This record gives sequence, C-alpha cells and structure tokens, in this order.
Amino acid sequence: MEPSRNYPLFGGAFSSILPPGAIDVSDLRPVPDNQEVFCHPVTDQSLIVELLEFQAHVLGEAAARYHFEDVGGVQGARAVQVESVQPLNVENLALRGYCQEAWVLSGKQQVAKENQQVAKEVTLNLALLRLPQYQTDLLLTFSQPPPDNRPSLGPGNVAPPPWNLGDFEQLVTNLTLHDPNIFGPQ
Repeated sequence: MEPSRNYPLFGGAFSSILPPGAIDVSDLRPVPDNQEVFCHPVTDQSLIVELLEFQAHVLGEAAARYHFEDVGGVQGARAVQVESVQPLNVENLALRGYCQEAWVLSGKQQVAKENQQVAKEVTLNLALLRLPQYQTDLLLTFSQPPPDNRPSLGPGNVAPPPWNLGDFEQLVTNLTLHDPNIFGPQ
C-alpha cells in the first residue's frame, strides 16, 4: 500500500499531503479549474480543495456556515444540519502566514447521487481558510457517504482503509502555497 504523499495542487501553486490511495478525479472526468478533487479507491469518500471568491459579507463562524449551505445548494441537498463549528488555530497551518482566520465545520446533508431518487445522509467536514489579501476563501471538504455494502476485494487485492478525520486534518494543516500568482496580479 502506498504511503501518504505530498501532492502538487493547482499546477503546483499549492501542495499538501494526500492519504493513501487517493485518486485524482481529474484523471477520470472534467473538474472545474478552481477545484482539486480526490476519491478513495473503494469507498465513496472524497476530498475537495476549492479556491472560492472571498465572501466579505459573512464573518467568523457565519462564513463556515455560509459555505456549508452553499455546498448543500450546489449538491441539491434536501436537508442540511450543522453539528459543530469551531475556530481552527491558524498557527497550526502551513498557510499561517497567509491565512487570517480558519474554521472547521462538521455536519450532515441529505444528498441523492446523480440519477438516483433516494437521498443518503452524507457526513461533511469542512475547513475554511480565509485569505482576504487574495480575495479568496479556501474550502477543503471531506465527504463521507454511508458505506454501501459492496463486496470487499478478493484476498489478492489490498485496498487502503477508509480515510478518517486524521487524514483530513493532515491535508488541511499541510496545505502549502508555493506560487501566489495563482490569485492573479496583486
């Protein structure tokens, strides 16, 4: 099984540590330019890093809630429920020199997959890193749909274990900016 690895994001403008087995979804289908999306090879878990326009009209905890509800709207969630919102200590981030404030949010959304009628409860963990000097909100999302009773791989195939909050924390805290030009002329 491959170990966690430092992975270039957005053409090398950023990098971070991805958990074992992470598959770059852009190798499978088109992904918007402002997103990096990774999926687990066996579970339906995903990790998303998004560069979004800074939402100056919402501050603090309300900014994390705003983005959580926005994600729910984009995914057509039938219900959204915030379980907790906590400040994230900026000093623990590789982006500490750029990030003015950071928040983590845990919640659930009722979401139906494409072409399916039945909505499943998906656990979402979000980290919002605010970079107002670049007019950017960096949103990292860890999506954990319920397990779907798929047959496990045979004895010859060893799949990485499901990702956990420690894997997400590693992605968030190790996210590093290498090229501020990604934000355009300052």
